[in-house]
Amino acid sequence: MNKTYEALSSLLERTMALQTSLVLFEWDNETLAPEDAGSYTSRVIGLLSQEYYRNITGDEMEKAIEACEKEEDLHDVQRAIVKAAKEAREDLICIPAEEYRDNAQLVAEAGRIWSKAKKDEDFDSFAPTLEKVIGFRKKFASYRKKEGQKLYDTMLNEFEKDFNEELLDEFFNQLKTEIVPLLKEIMEKGKTIDDSFLIGGYPVDKQKKMAEFLAEYVGFDFKKGVLSVSAHPFTTNLHNHDVRITTSYHDKMDVSMFSVIHEAGHGLYELGISDEITQTPLGQGTSMGMHESQSRFFENIIGRNEAFWEPIYGKLIELYPDKLKDIPLKKFIEAINKVEPNFIRTEADELTYSLHILIRYELEKMIIEEDIDLKELPKLWADKYEEYLGVRPQKFSEGILQDIHWSQSSFGYFPSYALGNAFGAQLYYHMKKEMDFDELLRTGKISVIREYLREHVHKYGKMKTSREILKDVTGEDFNPDYFIQYLKEKYRKLYDLS
Repeated sequence: MNKTYEALSSLLERTMALQTSLVLFEWDNETLAPEDAGSYTSRVIGLLSQEYYRNITGDEMEKAIEACEKEEDLHDVQRAIVKAAKEAREDLICIPAEEYRDNAQLVAEAGRIWSKAKKDEDFDSFAPTLEKVIGFRKKFASYRKKEGQKLYDTMLNEFEKDFNEELLDEFFNQLKTEIVPLLKEIMEKGKTIDDSFLIGGYPVDKQKKMAEFLAEYVGFDFKKGVLSVSAHPFTTNLHNHDVRITTSYHDKMDVSMFSVIHEAGHGLYELGISDEITQTPLGQGTSMGMHESQSRFFENIIGRNEAFWEPIYGKLIELYPDKLKDIPLKKFIEAINKVEPNFIRTEADELTYSLHILIRYELEKMIIEEDIDLKELPKLWADKYEEYLGVRPQKFSEGILQDIHWSQSSFGYFPSYALGNAFGAQLYYHMKKEMDFDELLRTGKISVIREYLREHVHKYGKMKTSREILKDVTGEDFNPDYFIQYLKEKYRKLYDLS
């Protein structure tokens, strides 16, 4: 190995060790940590974050990066790692060290405050913490933003490069124009789909067995991965040989079932990253949008496809004979694809899901760009749900407090979910030209689909942007028309619309 690059690599290994420690604390915080540990553990997280900051922003790292930039004999992967290290340093060096640590400590505490507020239906108890989180988020964005750039664009760039507010406005306006009328048409059609058999009578121990089966069936490797329980399902990874997913179990059986397939999709992305770049700045999914494309690809395009269930529906009946023995597959497929506007994003059907994201996107723009009074958020949230989905939340837990993201300071993250839907649809229509997609599912050969995604998407980590991946795989830049086409074809058929 080039000695100059070796010096940088050693520094990056130290950085990665600190980052891994922080990930483990995050995992523990959401899964196993006792309730009273929060304020004490947050101080440890603050100190580790401070050390991470010092390592990235220190003079030693700067000199190592500059020395590597002058080297002529580095190969492409090494050059990409140097570039990623420089970008990570630039993102942090502009933030004062004390503020960085204080924010890390605040966010570590905010999740627990949010969780209690949600449980107690008490937005007012969370609002002061949210205001502090937003304050730090806007301050950090102001440090990072380029001349003429909007604060919110700076935040969006952290989760999805090359997608600014202007482009997203166009994208979401297209979704609003196409999906809202389709939803209205479906509701007016009045076709009744019975999904009552999915509710009640599904013991948690059997749901756990089904969760493990489904995760393994789509390819999640339990020698390199873990499935646990948390209030809000999520995926995290230490490297491509230690990927951790969670779910939660509900009275409505399909909620947990599809959250497992969703998180397994995230997990497969991380497991599929090349060994060459794991534990480097390139060793994770390229963006949250591409990450969501993989999770929602497995959850919806695969998991809600009748062909997926043909070889395994018997397993489901075997596990829940009292509930499903008299339910034919066709009826089950209709039930798991039923369109029913509701309050909860994570329980939304595939058609209305992106409208949940549209609402959050519009509110985030108001929060960041318009300095709205946070006391108005619950009403603004409810008004938008009534406008777009025809339902109005009556409780904070089914409204403004349902998501953990803002307590984690993840402003700019939510649009990634809708982009992920669109990325996935674009990949899907291309893959249908490359293979007999449904037949592979019907014959249980999901590994062919998974390996195609690993080879063309997963293994590159952050070496390519989302738009570069789409262009390289499909031959064209991001095109949301495929997502609209997918929704119209699927739901017009399901609801017998002309």
